Amino acid sequence: MTQSLEAVAQAMVAPGKGILAADESSGTIKKRFDAIQVENTQNNRRDYREMLFRSTEAMRNHISGVILYDETIRQQAKDGTPLVRIIADTGALPGIKVDTGAKPLPFCPGETITEGLDGLRERIKDYVGLGAKFAKWRAVIDIGKNMPSYNAINANAQALARYAALCVEGGLVPIVEPEVLMDGEHDVDTCEKITEWVLKEVYTQLYYARVPLEATVLKPNMVIAGKKSPKQASRQEVAERTVKVLRRCVPVSVPGIVFLSGGQSDEDATAHLSLMNAMGPLPWKLSFSYGRALQAAAQKAWAGKSENYAAGQRAFGHRAKMNGAAALGKWSQAMEKAA
Repeated sequence: MTQSLEAVAQAMVAPGKGILAADESSGTIKKRFDAIQVENTQNNRRDYREMLFRSTEAMRNHISGVILYDETIRQQAKDGTPLVRIIADTGALPGIKVDTGAKPLPFCPGETITEGLDGLRERIKDYVGLGAKFAKWRAVIDIGKNMPSYNAINANAQALARYAALCVEGGLVPIVEPEVLMDGEHDVDTCEKITEWVLKEVYTQLYYARVPLEATVLKPNMVIAGKKSPKQASRQEVAERTVKVLRRCVPVSVPGIVFLSGGQSDEDATAHLSLMNAMGPLPWKLSFSYGRALQAAAQKAWAGKSENYAAGQRAFGHRAKMNGAAALGKWSQAMEKAA
């Protein structure tokens, strides 16, 4: 069992490929649709995602897997084909978000704990039956006044470990996602310190939960200053600090690390990843699991209009290609301009 999961984990971080995070909840995608003045209906959500999944060239060449939302994994395309099959036909692996969101953590003002462990074993069984090969669970750690607390880090690390153990037991590769948010005023030093603390705690809990790391993939934040910080680090510094923290914290038995974009601009997310890979050789593969940084341009180009379908696919294809190059350490500014 673990052997076949190890093969899936390796496929998720295949060279030059990364993961499309298309698992926005109905609420999150409403914000994205509001920005392009598209009504948030089930059909519009389906049409938009179908457009991405049918970008066959981009999917085949640059996307190793797609994280889906509960609604999407059950949906059929306009012509009745299950969306899961469209994804699988491109050679990409369907995955599923299994947490039920971050809720306030008692007695820790401003901090959250991700919920969704109740009934997870049964849901995993259901998702495996629907064709899922891997899962995702996101823990959220915020930096602020007196934050994060040890309670928040420890509670979220334990939940991630319990989720990961249930996934492996049930036949899914768990993506372990502890996200240190870049929303605050903190500098890059603070982000480095907190990210190291969080990752060390997560791997301690994974060890206690007896999770075989060879069958897991890590999805962390990059080491980056808060958006409101007056002092931002250069791209090179972000890449160097991130790799330094990963070397300190992530066991070499982990097959790969797929970064979240976390609010970075499309180009920054691509550039940072490429610079890290250019530093090689590294003990694990470094790639991407981007949501907004892969989709924002495509959403804008599509704008909910069927006549913009091809334009949306082109925009998605471009970003997928840029990030595919970054996963090999071969992206350059000139490639963006050429497009």
